[in-house]
Amino acid sequence: MSGGTVTRSPEGSVRGAVTTPMSRMSALARAELTLLGRSKATIIAAVLVPLGLPFSLRPVVDDMNVEDSGLSVGLVLLPAAIGFSLLFGVYSALTGIYTARREELVLKRLRTGELRDTEVVAGSALPVFAMGLVQCLVLAVGCTAFLDVPAPEAPHLAVLGVLLGLVMCSALGAVTASVTRTVESAQVTTMPFVLVSMVASGVAVPLELMPDRVASGLELLPLSPVITLVRGGWSGDLSAYEALGALATALAWTVLAVFAVRRWFRWEPRR
Repeated sequence: MSGGTVTRSPEGSVRGAVTTPMSRMSALARAELTLLGRSKATIIAAVLVPLGLPFSLRPVVDDMNVEDSGLSVGLVLLPAAIGFSLLFGVYSALTGIYTARREELVLKRLRTGELRDTEVVAGSALPVFAMGLVQCLVLAVGCTAFLDVPAPEAPHLAVLGVLLGLVMCSALGAVTASVTRTVESAQVTTMPFVLVSMVASGVAVPLELMPDRVASGLELLPLSPVITLVRGGWSGDLSAYEALGALATALAWTVLAVFAVRRWFRWEPRR
């Protein structure tokens, strides 16, 4: 009878399986995906809400006379749909997930193994990140098909906007989890960013409809450059200067959010 072969080093010690950061994060992501599938509340908030909210805005957008600003109903609802996906499907969902894993001591136990801190944070976010990306693609296809939105004139800008939005909202979710005591209170701690972004970042009301001075200030909010890049990617109306400005603002917020995670992310339960 043949058995498994055990490889030994010259000194006689048994060599364990070699793991890589990607393999460790993949294993954590699979476990997190299983837990995510068991949480009906998270699935509803992360999937159904972002899919339903944009179309509920249709009557409101119809009354805005967006054509006077060179927009169409589709060019308003499509970025709004992606914005809702980032806010509810990524930011709010990850805030609750990080808070739950911390309070259940899951994060603390993960740190005692091979996983590094960055791998724990990133691996836990991978399923939601992937779900958000798929959701944005589905919403883009759906809005294009049902709202007569033309093909994007500058698709690279839309892609950059979505990717930066996913990374930024993932990091901001981790930051918000640091000041959130319980999973239930996550609905409160995420509300300020969600409401400000919906009202002032061009999600529900395009910045093009606001006075120039007001719009110039609101363009500096975290989600504003993401919406600007997505809308500009479809309309093709962004100049090189405007596109670079939006990219710089989005990158600045993303770097700041990642720094905040590295500096203030909590691993111990809040008591």
